[in-house]
Amino acid sequence: MRSYDLSPLFRSTVGFDRLTRLMESALKTEDQGNAYPPYNIEKRGDDDYRITMAVAGFSQEEIDIVTQENALTVIGKSRKDDQAAPQTQYLHRGIAARAFERRFQLAEHIRVTGAALENGLLHIDLVREVPETAKPRHIPIANLGQASTALPTGQTAN
Repeated sequence: MRSYDLSPLFRSTVGFDRLTRLMESALKTEDQGNAYPPYNIEKRGDDDYRITMAVAGFSQEEIDIVTQENALTVIGKSRKDDQAAPQTQYLHRGIAARAFERRFQLAEHIRVTGAALENGLLHIDLVREVPETAKPRHIPIANLGQASTALPTGQTAN
């Protein structure tokens, strides 16, 4: 089991306590063996992301995707054991089909745009949509020291 001390990274930050707790809890979760099902997070463009989860053995009806506030939860409910015939005897059962619940903390302005199940992989597409009011604006600086080049308000140069 590995343990990481993240305190040196956060000594010079103010107001990022929540981020620190999220990172530490994510590291603890992975160390405790709660890594089922495995997943990848891809950055596909400036504002496009994709989460890919390995959910072999699950059908669309057995997977639930829920977003609430800034959290994405993927729930897998396996009905394989209920449907298996009572006389089925496994010599080796290596395909994991247990129920799971995987939570992802989403950053602000991240929205789920769609999901698809293909060849045992669940793809969840995300996009970051920052509203115009939250985007940075560039404010032009007027040069008041040189009155001869400044234009009166409302006039433009030809």
